[in-house]
Amino acid sequence: MTSSRMTDEKDKGTRIFCALDSADLDKVRALAQSIAGAVDGLKLGLEFFSARGPAGIRDIAQLGVPIFLDVKLHDIPNTVAGAIRSLATLAPYYLTLHAGGGAEMMRVARNTAHEEAARLSLTPPRLLAVTVLTSLDDNDLAQQGVSGTASAQVVRLAELARAAGIDGIVSSPREISAIRAACGEGFDIVVPGIRPGGSATGDQKRVMTPGEAVRAGASALVIGRPITAADDPAPAAMQIRQEIDAV
Repeated sequence: MTSSRMTDEKDKGTRIFCALDSADLDKVRALAQSIAGAVDGLKLGLEFFSARGPAGIRDIAQLGVPIFLDVKLHDIPNTVAGAIRSLATLAPYYLTLHAGGGAEMMRVARNTAHEEAARLSLTPPRLLAVTVLTSLDDNDLAQQGVSGTASAQVVRLAELARAAGIDGIVSSPREISAIRAACGEGFDIVVPGIRPGGSATGDQKRVMTPGEAVRAGASALVIGRPITAADDPAPAAMQIRQEIDAV
C-alpha cells in the first residue's frame, strides 16, 4: 500500500480513516503506528497541519498509510488553486475544500489538482467538498440565514459539487441516502460523525453507527475518538472493521 493510493481491493468496500487531531507530532506518529494495519487511512486536519505543516504530513505518510488531508480550503478560486499547487507534492488520497466556495472555485480546484498531479507524475488527490459541518443543525443554519433544513442544504451543495467535477463530499451520515439518490454512484460520500453504539456523541450533532452508515451507502467513514481515546486503539479499530464487514 502506497502513501497516496489504496489497493484496488480496499477501494471496493467502505473504508475507515482514523482522525488524528492533535498538534503533537510524537503522539500522532505513535497513534498512527499503532493502528496502521487496522485502518485504511489517516485523516490529518487543521490542528496538525497548522502546527506541523507539510513536513509533518510527510513524516506520517512515511508509514505507508494513505493520507486524508482535511484542510477545508475556502477562498477565491485563484487562491485555492495556489494552495492546491503547494499541497500537490504531499500526494494525499483525499483533500477537502468547502462547497460553500461556489461552483467556479470547485471547478478551478479540480482542474488545478489534475494539472499539477500530471506535472509531478502523481495520481491526483480525490477532492471532497465539505457541505454542512456535522457540528451544525437546522437551528445553526437558520442563524446564518440559510432557509430550509440541514439535509436540504447538504443535498444542494452535493449536487453543485458533482456538477463542478468534484470527486465526492463530506457530510453527516443522516444525509447519505438523499445524496446517493441525488448524485448517483461513482461519487464518494465520506462520513464523519460516526459513533459505535454506546459511545458519547461529543460535539457531533448528527451521528450514526458504523453499520448504519455502511447500510446507507457511505464510501468511507471518518472515526476519531472511538479509536484514539480507546485504551487500546488497534483492537477498537478492528472491532469497527468487523461491524462494517458484517453488513
